[in-house]
Amino acid sequence: MEKVSVYHGNISREMGEKLLSDVGKDGSYLLRDSETMPGMYCLCILHENVVYTYRVHQTSTGSWTAEAAPGVPRRLFRKVQNLISAYEKPNQGIATHLQHPVERTVAKIVKG
Repeated sequence: MEKVSVYHGNISREMGEKLLSDVGKDGSYLLRDSETMPGMYCLCILHENVVYTYRVHQTSTGSWTAEAAPGVPRRLFRKVQNLISAYEKPNQGIATHLQHPVERTVAKIVKG
């Protein structure tokens, strides 16, 4: 996960929301560690000034999956980068498609 440029590690939900709000563009997104579920990650996306969070995790077989909207079939990906690429396309069962990656280097500048 460390090689994924939008992965911010163990930042709080509040910090993730601040980073996305500072960018202020619909479709801005980042990945962070889940605060409540060890081993899970959160894909956080800004849409119409609201941050939507989707859990992302690696299955026991090594595939990656995201919990999208109810009723959306579960999809498996070989790499987390493939998951991100798939959700860059519109109408994938999340609030909006991924458009503006908030990379760690940008986040460090925003933080101060």
